[in-house]
Amino acid sequence: MSISTQSKSSTPVKKNSLTSGQRPKWLVPVVMVAAVVVGAALSALIGFGIATWAIFSAVVFLVAAPIAVTSIEGSRKGSDAALTYVVYAAFILAIIPLVSVIWTVLARGVPTISIDFLTTTMGGITGTVDQAAATAGDRPPGGALQAILGTVAITFWATLFSVPIGLLTAIYLVEYSNDGWLGKVITFLVDVMTGVPSIVAGLFASALFGLILGPNTRMGIIGAVALTVLMIPTVVKATEEMLKIVPNELREASYALGVRKWRTILKVVIPTSISGIASGVTLAIARVIGETAPLLVTVGYFERVNLNVFNDWMATLPTFIYQQLMRPVAPTAPDPSTDRAWGAALILIVFVMLLNLLARLIAKAFAPKTGR
Repeated sequence: MSISTQSKSSTPVKKNSLTSGQRPKWLVPVVMVAAVVVGAALSALIGFGIATWAIFSAVVFLVAAPIAVTSIEGSRKGSDAALTYVVYAAFILAIIPLVSVIWTVLARGVPTISIDFLTTTMGGITGTVDQAAATAGDRPPGGALQAILGTVAITFWATLFSVPIGLLTAIYLVEYSNDGWLGKVITFLVDVMTGVPSIVAGLFASALFGLILGPNTRMGIIGAVALTVLMIPTVVKATEEMLKIVPNELREASYALGVRKWRTILKVVIPTSISGIASGVTLAIARVIGETAPLLVTVGYFERVNLNVFNDWMATLPTFIYQQLMRPVAPTAPDPSTDRAWGAALILIVFVMLLNLLARLIAKAFAPKTGR
């Protein structure tokens, strides 16, 4: 019994061939901790700062981690690790500005948001009122109701104009142009319109209505036309891509049953691609709802509610923010105006986030059903 036990204990333990040559799980975390320590030391040499600490730590990690992996698993795994860590670093760099913006807007805008801010206007708010509020440290008086309603009204009319035009243009390009010269010209013009600066769209709309109604005309409908110019290329591109992915077999099956082309498009092609079309339209709305330059040129700014887009100036959230920051109500006490600007910025971001969420919900709701 003792002999067998001794022979077993003296038998050498064989290494697992499946795990040999693999880095241990603790290797990368240890390298990361070491990189943080070295980064802090390097940052201290030039005057310690959070930004320099993060930069030095990232550089040290991106250099040391692939070397450590290469020393254990070879150059192939080391190269793979290096590219993987670079991708992670790029993702972190891309997400930092977004997180910073959201955090800043929330920190500065949430204290301003209240029922009064959402249900009142700037009518009657003077420099004396703001001066008294700044002195007492109270919540800034006045609200952004006129800007919220103005944004909704102008965006509604812009959507009403741009969606039919963009949808019909995309249908022509996909279903009727047959790569003809007119289709190529339209595609080229849509591509050019995609890169047109927003201020140019505002100047175009202002000049167009200036010729009709006279110079210096400011109305909500002019701003809606300017936003329409910006929305049309996005709607066209989104709709065109969705129509292209509809299988030709569906069209041919409809034609084989004797269905006319326009009815095939209306009953087969569009219902199949409605998910992507609806989400593209929603994203186009989110793209223009925060435009400032064209609305400053075409709509101006008004302190009270005006829902008639065919008469007089209107307020929108972008112009409200600009007005509060650049022309505070009380120049000697700009804090209330600044607070109102941050509150309006938070509302605008919430609008954009809700529109993006709505686009996802629409895409999911209208997606073609698969299976039983």
